[in-house]
Amino acid sequence: MSASEPTPEKPDSASLDRVFAALADPVRRAILRRLDGRDLLVSELAEPFAISLQAVSRHIQVLVRAGLVTQERTGRISRCRLDAGPIYHAAVWVNHYSKYWQAQFDTLAAWLDEIERHKSARATPAVARTRSKRPRRRA
Repeated sequence: MSASEPTPEKPDSASLDRVFAALADPVRRAILRRLDGRDLLVSELAEPFAISLQAVSRHIQVLVRAGLVTQERTGRISRCRLDAGPIYHAAVWVNHYSKYWQAQFDTLAAWLDEIERHKSARATPAVARTRSKRPRRRA
């Protein structure tokens, strides 16, 4: 096996494309949230949505093709289960770029510290001048 071939640990580009495309839709993300930690029938999944059962089924099929949901059919009954593995792979892919975000956050933190130091340096003499100009109370 060559280093560029997809493995369960390192999915191919097409797999990631399917995962990101599936996650791009708010109904599909809501379906995944509903499946978190439990198995549900398609009819149970469809309950909160103001769309047809057929539309929910189409969304589920997109999730199945992306590997995010597995379906177990018994006759006409279809039970769905979340498979978080592909989400993990997408998170790993996104996390690869976190070094760029972290650098931006580090730069922002340095600028904020610098601004705070300047504010403190300017505020201290002003406070001292204000105090010295106040008339003293006599007892």
